[in-house]
This record gives sequence, structure tokens and C-alpha cells, in this order.
Amino acid sequence: MTNKEIAKTFNDLGKIMELHGENPFKIRSYSNAYLSLRKLQTPLVNMEDFEISAIKGVGKTIVTKIRELEETGKLEAMDKYKAITPIGVQEMLQIKGFGPKKVRVIWKDLGAESIGELLYACNENRLIELKGFGQKTQEDLKNKLIYFLSSKNKFHYASLESTALALQEYLRGQLSDTPIEFTGGLRRRNPILESIELLVGTEDNINKVLSEKLTIEKEEDTYIQGRTEGNIPVIIYQCSTDNFGSKQFRYTGGKEFLKTFLEKVGEEDFRNIKTEEAVFEKVKLPFIAPELRDWEDVMDWAKENKLPTLIEETDIKGVIHSHTTYSDGLHSLKDMATYSKAQGYDYIGITDHSKSAFYANGLKPDRVFQQMEEIDKLNKELAPFKIFKGIESDILNDGSLDYDEEVLSAFDFIIASVHSNLKMDEAKATQRIVTAVENPYTTMLGHPTGRLLLSREAYPLDHKKVIDACAANGVVIELNANPYRLDLDWTWIPYALEKGLKISVNPDAHSKEGIHDIHFGVLAARKGGLTKEACLNCLSVADFEKYLKK
Repeated sequence: MTNKEIAKTFNDLGKIMELHGENPFKIRSYSNAYLSLRKLQTPLVNMEDFEISAIKGVGKTIVTKIRELEETGKLEAMDKYKAITPIGVQEMLQIKGFGPKKVRVIWKDLGAESIGELLYACNENRLIELKGFGQKTQEDLKNKLIYFLSSKNKFHYASLESTALALQEYLRGQLSDTPIEFTGGLRRRNPILESIELLVGTEDNINKVLSEKLTIEKEEDTYIQGRTEGNIPVIIYQCSTDNFGSKQFRYTGGKEFLKTFLEKVGEEDFRNIKTEEAVFEKVKLPFIAPELRDWEDVMDWAKENKLPTLIEETDIKGVIHSHTTYSDGLHSLKDMATYSKAQGYDYIGITDHSKSAFYANGLKPDRVFQQMEEIDKLNKELAPFKIFKGIESDILNDGSLDYDEEVLSAFDFIIASVHSNLKMDEAKATQRIVTAVENPYTTMLGHPTGRLLLSREAYPLDHKKVIDACAANGVVIELNANPYRLDLDWTWIPYALEKGLKISVNPDAHSKEGIHDIHFGVLAARKGGLTKEACLNCLSVADFEKYLKK
């Protein structure tokens, strides 16, 4: 198990113990262990017991449980509490902003033991009289429950990609000279997926091969359904090699694109075509990248020869939006810079949290200038690689940034982001961001909607007003590449480009490994039709510096 997985187990154990009203001291010890272990860089499995015991918030009891997790993958204590807790109540603990104390009231006082029962109780206004609840709390919880139910049995693209690649590689090894490719939403790089879909170019029986990797649940003439060991749904489509292009075109989709395509090209016969490129050649159209096939009007782009040359991961020259140990990052300033350089990037923008982000050890002015001095020294050492002095400045409730002008003017660039009070109505939330965008020191708007995919809905926002304000003030919009955010949503990229805005594909890296999230950001950017010319961090280091000075 990784350190993060071990830490999460202690966090979950603390929550379920709090649900059962256990000793607060024990609960706090598990919560402290979670906070200490999740940021630990050295793998716990490689550490001696005395080294782990020396970590703040970790004692002998925690060490014993860490070893239990390493050996068995589970905790006896956790299993004990799960056995006496209804599964539906355990699910309630997974809902963000709905803590164990409130879940206990729902379970013990209201008698609700499932998400469905709780949602029904909200609809019947039964929570209003409960201790710690009220009309506003009930409505907020109702919205969270609806979102939770709609997100069940769905997966982040990032959580399936490695499994899909491993399955593809395995099948290619077993079925030599057979075309095997991603298809469906996986191939269109949809941020949220319901399954892994692959197309295999053989009509032979491949059940024996698949049964080594999947539990097969359903078999039809043209496809097989199953699940991985990790319970991920998989669909394997089959066809002849001669029909591979035809089926790849059909199974890739999307639904509206296929409908529009067939309406516009007429009654053509698309059977028995070996390659997908040949499908487009048959109707005298340029190849349309799979990522663009969720756009209805992409056919018009193709007919008018206006398809964009989509951004590639290799086009990204700099790492913008990164955190260090100065705030809540796992690695030092030097580590983040040298790692970025080793990955082939030409520059990095350091953007630790600002002073209002007390929860993330945000930088007060004295630490801002201390960090800037370190950056100056490292720039001499690492040249021609360049470190730019930035900050992720909190947007306060009134839209102002949380430093005075003397500090703001010292940065090379500023990302303005909302991190608190996410429950404003659309008008207030929009005005708050517009005010921040109009601040002359704002260079970029960070993760505009605050969403966490499959976990937290975006706050309401008038996207057009925000994008228009960015265009009027020369402010860049971030596409936050963290696969749990991917915010700005790809569907708004065309409008931003129409307004002449630049987009920056930013990893929001809180560790060296987080820099690789640029990969997922580029996939989302391609869905929105982003080109390298419209991407800020595709600029060379010299041009990026000129852009900031301008």
C-alpha cells in the first residue's frame, strides 16, 4: 500500500469510530496519523519501526496497525466497525461536508440507513427538526445526495487509463498481429467514464485469454462484458480485421456526432473498411480527432477545412501552478524546479498559497520575500532553466486579493483562485470573480468553478460574464489539469478562444509527481479544440517572460 492509501485508511477509521461515539482521544490520534502520513515522502514499507514512531502524531499503536495493513491490506479494527454499520450509513460518510456527527444523528435519531432513505427524508422535510439541522442545511444536503447518486459507478479518466493500457498491452501480447485499440468514451478522452472499452480485430473466441484478466459476466456475438480484479467494468468489442475501421468509427461515437455525420454525408455504405482514416476519405473529409467527436458542429469545421491543429503534450514548455513545502506541497522549491527541468520543461512558475490560506500554511509577506530570495539564487544555479515568482492568491469574499499592493507588485505573475465560501448564489459568485479579474495584478484565473469531479459540484457561475471579463482585462484562464478538477471545463474553451483568450494548462502540482497531471489537462484541452498558439505555457521561456512583462 502507498503512504496515501495507508493514511486514508486511518482517516476512514477515525470517521467510523466517531460515528459510533468512541473515545475522542483515539479518534484524534488516527486523524493526526492521517495528516502526518499522507505527506510523508519515504515509503512506510521501507522504514523501520523506530523511524515511523519518531514521526509527529505516530506512536506504537499506529506502527502496529501500519504493519497490519502492509501484511494483510486491511485492519481488524476497521472490519469490526464495518460489521456493525449498515452499508448505506458507510456511504453517507463518503459525502463531502457531511461529517460523522451529522451522519450519527441521521442514523440514530431519524432511522435512515441508506442514501435513498435520507433523500426521501429531505424531500419530506424531516430533517428540519433534528439537532444541528435546519432548512438551509437540509437543502444543501439534498443537493449533495443527488450529486452523489448521479456520480455512482462512474470513474475519473485518470483512474482507468493505466488499467486500460495494461489490458491493451496484455491482449497485444496474447493476440499477435491483431489490432487492439481504445474505443468509446475512453478513446474520446472523456473526463468521466463508466467503463473501459476496447475493440479487438478478431472474430476468434478470446474467452480463455480474457478470463486471465477479467471475470466475464456477459457474452454476445459482437462483444464481451466483464470486470477487472479491481471491479472496473470492461467491454471488449470484436470484429474482423477487414471491418476494423468501420467498427472503430461506430464504437468511438459520440452519439450526436454519429447522428450528424450520417445526416450530412447521406446514404453511404461504411461496412468492411479496414481503417478509420478510410471512412473519412470515403466522404472526402479530413480525419476528425476522436476528442472532438463530442461536438455537434465539428462536421461544419471539417467541411470548411477549419479543424484546429490540436495541442500536444510535447508543446507544453513550462510548468505553471505548483506548490512547495513553503505552503502545502510535498517537495521543496529546489526539488520542484530540478524535477521539472529533468522532465524537459524550460521553466516553472511557483505559486504557493497566499496568507489567507491558513489551512495550507499560506505565505505571510516575510515568507514571500524569503522565497523570492531563494528563487533568485536557484535561477543562477539552474540557468537557462527559469523559475518565475508567482502566488496563488485567495479571492476574498468581496473579490479582493489577500495582499497589499507592495507585495502584489513584487510577483512575476498572480493566479487568483477561490478556496472558501463556495455557497454563494450565481450573481454573487460571478461578481466576486469578475472583481478579482479586474484587479490589475491578476494574471490568471485559477480553477474557475471550484469543482471536484464526482465529489463536489461546481459553484454556480455565469461563465460568459467571467470569460468576457477575462477578455476585457487580458486575464488568462487556467485549465486546472488535476484529473479531479479539469476546470475550466472543456466545453467552455471554444467560447474563450472566440473571445481571444489564452488558456494555461496547469498541473496545480503539490508534489513532483503531480507535474505529470499536465497529461490529463492536455487531453481535456484537446476536447475543447485548444491549439498550442492559444496556450500560454506553450510559449518559450523568453516569450513567457515577455508576456508577463507586457
